[in-house]
This record gives sequence, structure tokens and C-alpha cells, in this order.
Amino acid sequence: EAVVSRRAHGLRAWLLQRFSAVYLLLFIVYLFIHFNRAPLADFAQWQGWLADPLVNLATGLFILSLLVHAWVGIRDVIMDYVTHTGLRVALLATVALTLTGCGLWSLRVLFLAVLRGSGA
Repeated sequence: EAVVSRRAHGLRAWLLQRFSAVYLLLFIVYLFIHFNRAPLADFAQWQGWLADPLVNLATGLFILSLLVHAWVGIRDVIMDYVTHTGLRVALLATVALTLTGCGLWSLRVLFLAVLRGSGA
């Protein structure tokens, strides 16, 4: 029973890695095409573009996908190559806290872009 659970967990991580990679690629292609067609000249234009609800949501999903992708990849490397349990736990906690901090900071940036872009 534990083997099936472990395989399911591995499959879930594998799927998260693949789906997040696809979204990251699609969003980067979108950004490349969008900014080649309509480059933003200054910060105010960038802020207005990011304040658009669809762009803001897509950017938020990009950030979430990036954090998930990074977590799964770094976690797998640590789990595979760090054999000392205490060090492994410390590294995983450090990575988790760092990624959580990056995620919260990114949410703050997106939230402020919406507030300032709408004139509030």
C-alpha cells in the first residue's frame, strides 16, 4: 500500500512539473510576441498593462507555476542527493521559506500594480 502511495505522489510531482513547464513556456511565448508587437515605453505603460485583470491573473499563474516548478525540481534534487536527514530537512525548509517569501512578494507587486494602475 505504501508503494502505491509513493508512486502516486511521484506521479503528482511529475505532472505538476510538466504542466507548470508548459504554462511557463506558453506565457513566455505570449510575452515575447506581445512585447515585440507593442513594446511598453515607460513604467506607467507597464503598470497599466499589468493592471489589466487578465494580464494580472495570467502573471499570477505564471508566478505560481514558477514557484511550483522550482519547488518540485529543487525538492527532488535535495531528496536524491542529500542523505543526512537533518541537513535535508534544513535545506527543504530554507527552500520552502525562500519560495514562500518570493511568492508573497510577487503577490504584493501584482496587487500594488492593480491598485496604482486603477488610480487608487
